[in-house]
Amino acid sequence: MADDAATFLGYERPDGSYGVRNHVLVLSILGLTSASARRIARLVRGTRCVTTPYGRGLIGADADLHRRTLTGLGRHPNVAAVLVVGADRKAVDRVAGEIAASGKPVEALALDDVHEDALALTDRGVRACVPLARDASRLRRVPAPLAALFCGLECGHSDTTSGLVANPLAGLVVDRLVEAGGRAVFGETVEWLGAEHLLAGRAATPEVGQAIRAAVARREALAVAAGLDLTGNNPGAENIAGGLSTIEEKSLGGISKGGRAPIRGLLGFAEPPREPGLYVMDGPAFSPESMTGMVSAGAQLMLFTTGPGNSVVSGLAPTIKISANPQASHRLAEQIDFDASAAFLGQEGLPAAAGQLFRLVLEVASGGLTLGEILDEGEEVVTRLQPSL
Repeated sequence: MADDAATFLGYERPDGSYGVRNHVLVLSILGLTSASARRIARLVRGTRCVTTPYGRGLIGADADLHRRTLTGLGRHPNVAAVLVVGADRKAVDRVAGEIAASGKPVEALALDDVHEDALALTDRGVRACVPLARDASRLRRVPAPLAALFCGLECGHSDTTSGLVANPLAGLVVDRLVEAGGRAVFGETVEWLGAEHLLAGRAATPEVGQAIRAAVARREALAVAAGLDLTGNNPGAENIAGGLSTIEEKSLGGISKGGRAPIRGLLGFAEPPREPGLYVMDGPAFSPESMTGMVSAGAQLMLFTTGPGNSVVSGLAPTIKISANPQASHRLAEQIDFDASAAFLGQEGLPAAAGQLFRLVLEVASGGLTLGEILDEGEEVVTRLQPSL
């Protein structure tokens, strides 16, 4: 792959990270203030809104996961400043304090402060967001090393072209990024089924390999306990229509988007990697949840491979849609950010196509818009583990 560009233009953050976007985040930490948060974000240019319908009655690991996800989104490099809104002052201050430890500006508003008046909360929120958005708009991009880039990898509506071309292309970009000192992660644990021995064989240590095998076994046990047969409902109908026949076949294609670098560790959902390198994340296979786990961990940019098409995108991380399906690339010409069909048709080699994809990654990291951003779409989904009290 050609090494003709080793930097991108990013926003330098106080904690030493670099954002590829410069959002002001309006973060509602529970459902009671979600409507107010959305109103605030609609009224202030430059903001992104993340809400969750949950927040109270969470216990144990579920409460920890909820808090880690919200804090991770607030501390995300693509976020310049944050307005945290919630119901009570204590909970709002706790989340805001953890985000503010990253050094970025944070404001916090509680519904208690305005005597449960949601419109008053909206008014205060808009007034708090205006200076945050103004200050964020004055930040400028600076050259950033490739080592500062952290890519998440996702696939959705896979077909035979995904495993043959689109995923290996993403894997070649990951190899280049990891070689330069960057970070990458892919998840969807149940879609390692049948290929977990290959992932474990790439683990940097025996302990990581054992953790990968254990993660797959846990997810499979969850399915069995629920009366499901993963080999009976995955691949899904759209995968089968696209030529995939078994979960093992789907898994073998899916893991190729992780390239060939050693796997440094198994991350929990929304857990940031501590060191550079390639990681796997133990998380759900449903794309919106899966992507939020990686974004909460700090991934600034998503590479999303698909066969016939898939329109879901992250709300905070630009999401590059990649397809090698000639029909999809023609039919969805405006919706596929990277058309890899020439490689599938044998009209160009994988290394040449990977070089083009690598350059697109740097262009997007430096400010080039993806389709999801042009349409101003995207959301984050805060996942759950168990019932509330």
